[in-house]
Amino acid sequence: MIRVKRVYEQPSDQDGLRVLVDRLWPRGLRKSEARFDLWIKEIAPENSLRKWFSHDPEKWEEFRKCYLRELEQKEEYVQGLLEKVRETNNLTLLYSAKDETFNNAVVLKEYLESRLKSQEL
Repeated sequence: MIRVKRVYEQPSDQDGLRVLVDRLWPRGLRKSEARFDLWIKEIAPENSLRKWFSHDPEKWEEFRKCYLRELEQKEEYVQGLLEKVRETNNLTLLYSAKDETFNNAVVLKEYLESRLKSQEL
């Protein structure tokens, strides 16, 4: 199971392995207060795409397509997350964006789930 959750939310028993998937450190979060197991900033959208998108819902579909293409070039990190999902069967992708619908973790979850499904066939 793969979930997405804001990094600022309290951890829960259902979270399993908690992985921060943002390129930048979350604003206002002290490192001593951070509650995650792994930070994979390399799997986040490249800076140019991140800045262009700026969490604008009107740019969502184009952002999604571009980020999916980027993920195809980040196979090492994708495989690492897929292995974690298979090992734990419980992974939470953490993000810092205010928007719970239009953020990179949502796209990454979709991508990982599609890869898992295709590998099961």
